[in-house]
Amino acid sequence: MLELLLCSMLTILPDYLYRRYAQGKRLGKEITFFSVWFELRWGIVSCLMLTVSLITLIFYFHPSSNTATLFFRTVPILPEASGRVAEVRLDFSAPVAKDEVIFRLDSSRQEAALETARRKIAEIDAALIAAETDVLKAEGQIQEAKSAHQQALDELQVKSELQRRNPGIVAQRDIEKLQVLVDGRQGALDAANAAKQSSVLRISTLLPAEKASAQAALEQAQVDYDKTFVRAGVAGRVEQFLLRVGDVVNPMIRSAGILIPEGAGQRGLQAGFGQIEAQVLKPGMVAEAACISKPWTIIPMVVTNVQDYIAAGQFRGGEQLLEAQSAVRPGTILVFLEPLYKGGLEGVTAGSSCLVNAYTSNHELIASGKFGAAQRFGLHAIDAVGLVHAMLLRIQALLLPIKTLVMSGH
Repeated sequence: MLELLLCSMLTILPDYLYRRYAQGKRLGKEITFFSVWFELRWGIVSCLMLTVSLITLIFYFHPSSNTATLFFRTVPILPEASGRVAEVRLDFSAPVAKDEVIFRLDSSRQEAALETARRKIAEIDAALIAAETDVLKAEGQIQEAKSAHQQALDELQVKSELQRRNPGIVAQRDIEKLQVLVDGRQGALDAANAAKQSSVLRISTLLPAEKASAQAALEQAQVDYDKTFVRAGVAGRVEQFLLRVGDVVNPMIRSAGILIPEGAGQRGLQAGFGQIEAQVLKPGMVAEAACISKPWTIIPMVVTNVQDYIAAGQFRGGEQLLEAQSAVRPGTILVFLEPLYKGGLEGVTAGSSCLVNAYTSNHELIASGKFGAAQRFGLHAIDAVGLVHAMLLRIQALLLPIKTLVMSGH
């Protein structure tokens, strides 16, 4: 309507003024309801053509979207292992801090494994003390074996010397018995040294390795025990949390609830624009938004990113060939917008539907001096007609509560 009124001022009005003052034709006389088309045909046709061109110009270079939403991501509350709920620490709707415990699973099996690992470490510590005692015992046995071996060796040497000086004074059988005794005492000494070395190796290598394994088992048991406490990965708010003691949760089948991160839906707006506007939408464009949850408010925005892919064209490889006719609804260009000023989205409920206008600005091109006068005039005209779209958005924002509350019948 605004475009039609504006164009009529440039076409129909001059045509009428020419008929009225140049040709002397008057309304109600020469120009009537039945002759107005013939008399003002040039102005009417020009008005319609100019209106269509203006609307096309406005909607192409200053695109709009009524499918804008403050999308936000939810985090499912899932345990790392399935189990039965033993304790719930939050209500149906409650704020939650990062790493705060939300609920706890039954941990009897994990506690038993944890206690077993602790007992194993205590057992190895006791074995270390016993091994140190075995070392001391082995040292005593070595000293005893050395003494016995030295005594037998001295006796053998004395009798061997007597036999050398006076053959026959000592029986050969006694010397052989002493030799056997010395060899036996040497074997006992070697056994005592081996026992000491075994105890030392057990203290320095075997038992520390067993203790390290036991500590690893204890840490694993502690990790399994900690997994029974389901914590919030991020700060936010738990909503529609219906979990109760006795429920069974499974990470593959059933989640425990939904966690909405803090500030979700307050950072930016996502809007779907028509595919024909793909060449116009660029990062850095100024935009405006009007949201249902915050009526009568225009929020200045800026385009931060334009998605290079249209979701309607995606497919997953399967057993059947792709049929192009299956994509009935044409997809849209997804555009990400953020508030131009800090706190611009305060008061707008996350998930709210919004109306968005984006405006093309050719100021830099005009100031560059690379274009002629006609081209600069055209660029100025493109920027100027954005005012019409801005007025339409404000009219829509003004009528939005009336349309929602009155016209919808609620």
